[in-house]
Amino acid sequence: MDDVLILVKQEKIQDEFHIQHNQEIERQIFCKVQSVSRSEFFSGGQNGLHPVFLFEVFPTDYQSESELIFHDARYAIYRTFLKNADTLELYAEQKGGVQ
Repeated sequence: MDDVLILVKQEKIQDEFHIQHNQEIERQIFCKVQSVSRSEFFSGGQNGLHPVFLFEVFPTDYQSESELIFHDARYAIYRTFLKNADTLELYAEQKGGVQ
């Protein structure tokens, strides 16, 4: 793993007035970054996705987050794949509404 990314999780919290708010929780983890394959790019495009990156991470580091930040840009995680016992692939896309 030669790079880092930030996993972003949305969590509901309750304030002192018992009103629920969304709060982002961020965790930094190590990763290996790759471009998505041509077939992933084209099949994703046919399904309305905009695949950009494939991140390899340790499976124990991922806790079902739906977004990540990589080099100050935010991406949505649209698919995961357990490659082997030591590697989980996170497929990320640029998505409207994800800042």
